[in-house]
Amino acid sequence: MVEKDWAKHVKNVLRSEMTRQGVNVRELARRLDQDDKVLANKISRGKFTAAFMFECLDAIGVSDVRV
Repeated sequence: MVEKDWAKHVKNVLRSEMTRQGVNVRELARRLDQDDKVLANKISRGKFTAAFMFECLDAIGVSDVRV
């Protein structure tokens, strides 16, 4: 995959897990103590660290993810 494809893939994985857990961006932002608009932009770009993704997954209650 090229870099752009990876960014889209991680964004979709995070969004899918949020949907499965019934957590929207506003709720995730509250759980992470972040601004919801800034968080929405960060997720929509798909350019974030693995640490950030794991932090989000932990905040929404996901313990394992299929890649």
